[in-house]
Amino acid sequence: MLGSRSSRRGLTTALAGFGLLLAGAALQVGTGTPAHAATTHRILFDNAHAETAGNADWIVSTSQPDPLGQDSSPSAETDWTGALSSWGVALQKTGSYSLKTLPSGSGLAYGGTSATDLSNFDTLVLPEPNTLFTSAEKTAIMNFVKNGGGLFMISDHTGADRNNDGEDAVEIFNDLMTNNSVDSTDPFGFSIDSLSISSDHPAAISDSTDPVLHGAFGTVSKSLIASGTTATLKPADNSGVKGLLYRTGYSGDTGAFFATSTFGSGRVAFWGDSSPVDDGTGQSGNTLYDGWNDSSATNAALALNATAWLAGDGTSGGGGGGGGTCTAAQLLANPGFESGATSWTGSSGVITSDTGEAARSGSYKAWLNGYGSAHTDTLAQSVTIPAGCTSATLSFYLHVDTAETTTSTAYDTLKAQVLNSSGTVLSTLATYSNLNAASGYAQRSFNLAGYAGQTVTLKFTGTEGSTLQTSFVVDDAALNVG
Repeated sequence: MLGSRSSRRGLTTALAGFGLLLAGAALQVGTGTPAHAATTHRILFDNAHAETAGNADWIVSTSQPDPLGQDSSPSAETDWTGALSSWGVALQKTGSYSLKTLPSGSGLAYGGTSATDLSNFDTLVLPEPNTLFTSAEKTAIMNFVKNGGGLFMISDHTGADRNNDGEDAVEIFNDLMTNNSVDSTDPFGFSIDSLSISSDHPAAISDSTDPVLHGAFGTVSKSLIASGTTATLKPADNSGVKGLLYRTGYSGDTGAFFATSTFGSGRVAFWGDSSPVDDGTGQSGNTLYDGWNDSSATNAALALNATAWLAGDGTSGGGGGGGGTCTAAQLLANPGFESGATSWTGSSGVITSDTGEAARSGSYKAWLNGYGSAHTDTLAQSVTIPAGCTSATLSFYLHVDTAETTTSTAYDTLKAQVLNSSGTVLSTLATYSNLNAASGYAQRSFNLAGYAGQTVTLKFTGTEGSTLQTSFVVDDAALNVG
């Protein structure tokens, strides 16, 4: 039915008929795909703690936070610049990973609105940090893991203080595990040894069922030490700790060169040297070592399998954007508007039972615009998408009718957008216009899983020109997660 409420401009029967004929020429301006549509596994590489000090170059790309800014479709590790580019490119080429870098000058946070907030990721990679984490950062890291995130800790030998601030990766990681506000009682079940082992080829244990040693990226037999250290395991403190590769002559609780563990709902991996993930290429002026391609070891398979395991790829538990569990649910309050103007904010009179436009179901709907004069209507609701949810689908039914006679110009528009808590637009999901006029309602759906772990505002904004009405009618909305 065409808009005819007394406060809106009524339409003649002729215009009504023409508006319905526009159905055959309907054109959606937006693509219907949000900018933050989720990819399977979201990985954040840290570069905010002197990871490029001295000869270190522990970055996947010089383009930060998004390596795709350097090359959007890398085929070789030289397409991205950084000693970890082989690692990054290998993940990118699978099509199942979204990689970002926390740039220098930033800080690690969990539960905020930044695009690099840990709540937006499944795994955090700490590649030989050389500055201490702040108290707030340690709280963020520990809560991220506790709530389901994956943590990859890559150390180096004691004394590898690349920025000469008095702290090396051994001390920084041990400080994280023993001096935080979440759990300082040996939460991961290991401590890092203050050693400088010049060389070795640590061998993998025999366990054909371990997904890190026998994963989608290959079978791990050995790694290498080119000045590194090991860890001492303490299974009495955390029964989930497990040594996977050991320094020659060691086993059990001592000499673990690569170890895994769990904490809360999350997973942890430790590697005692940065040389195995170094691909030998990086920024000009750095002296690097190609451990990634060393034929005497299987470092690439170890790094990639561990990344997959931490992100929960193909195994139970882990991953989930640092968010723990997710219960299948519909999250919007008053989704069909039958409770009137409750739980939604926006322009007065938008949620209405006015019979000038029929509801899809029940009596109420949200009717934006339809005045035939310059006018803007809004409708919004804030909602928190649990971080553990791997699916989140926004849907709503939309009916558009118009008095516009054009078949080519969008005079009146309705935008569906996602905003953060500060009101910044994160994504315009779609833009509809008078060109979308049609009889009846059509369902529109969007993937919002990329916002898991965030509180966002879902907002509709209808903008009408100075003459000839267009009505945008929304009903039966839902945000289903699982």
